[in-house]
Amino acid sequence: MQYFCTLFNSFYLSRGLAMYNSLVRQTSDFHLFIFAFDQPSCELLKGMDLPSATIISLQEFETEELLSVKDSRTVGEYCWTCTSFTIWHCIHHYNLDHCTYLDADLLFFSDPKVLTDEMGENDVLITRHNYSKEYDQSELSGIYCVQFLTFKNTVRGLKALDWWCKVCLDWCYSRFEDGKFGDQKYLDDWTERFEGVHVLENYGGGVAPWNSKDYKFQDAGGRVIIQSEREQKTELVFYHFHDFRYCENGNFRLTAEQYLLNGDVVRNVYQPYAKGLKQAEQQVTQFDPKAVYHERLLPMKWIYVSLSRRIRFMVSGAHKNYAKKSYLL
Repeated sequence: MQYFCTLFNSFYLSRGLAMYNSLVRQTSDFHLFIFAFDQPSCELLKGMDLPSATIISLQEFETEELLSVKDSRTVGEYCWTCTSFTIWHCIHHYNLDHCTYLDADLLFFSDPKVLTDEMGENDVLITRHNYSKEYDQSELSGIYCVQFLTFKNTVRGLKALDWWCKVCLDWCYSRFEDGKFGDQKYLDDWTERFEGVHVLENYGGGVAPWNSKDYKFQDAGGRVIIQSEREQKTELVFYHFHDFRYCENGNFRLTAEQYLLNGDVVRNVYQPYAKGLKQAEQQVTQFDPKAVYHERLLPMKWIYVSLSRRIRFMVSGAHKNYAKKSYLL
């Protein structure tokens, strides 16, 4: 059994549900603990009765320690603060032998067990950002990404997790300060600070906008195969849809404008994601037609500021990292 946890509120509801559905497609032997960070998402998810998920409300999860810092942090900063605590809660409350934290904006293209199996006898699994050279933000955002982390219920695993909980409680903000950034820069020295920490080697885990240009993406009968100039072909396990946004007038921004997305990643990764979101949206609206399932719509300023961009977008249905839903679906 693979045990996962994630956290999100109503603004990420379709993303989180799409991720859950992708796990259902890729592996039958898993359980996902979902920490619902607002009451509407909690009530809706509990009402949906997802067979391989447990929904945990803030009232069930929040400790006095967390509540003492909640008002001093933004919603995003508080979510970062809570990440380590969600893993701790799952391991101890449900007596798990391990738990893997997942960002809610992931989608799985194959079984993630291949990633956790790589740990062997180690106690903690972390994943690199693997930035492309021109996008390297390691100094500010960290060498490793809080997107897919596994902790085992062992002395060494809990030692690292306990330390992470404590430092995030003390300081976890969306700014670079004294070598810290959110909950993420804390991971930079874990291979020296703690014993039993394994850095993921399988590059099929952790593909994202900041490194996708380094890979070629190919459909292989329902699987997505990726290859870089330096590596052999491998299956894509998960993709991190960082900075994906719902936009006004039924459009999407696939990621921030600074990143280059090649056509093969759009076809083989972003199109399946759009279809996954559509399925999740239908599940939500069938249960509650008035439910909120995404963030406030992003204005199309980057497109509309230029007449040539607007024309290209209207004619082709996509430009740079913006696309009409109809283009993807």
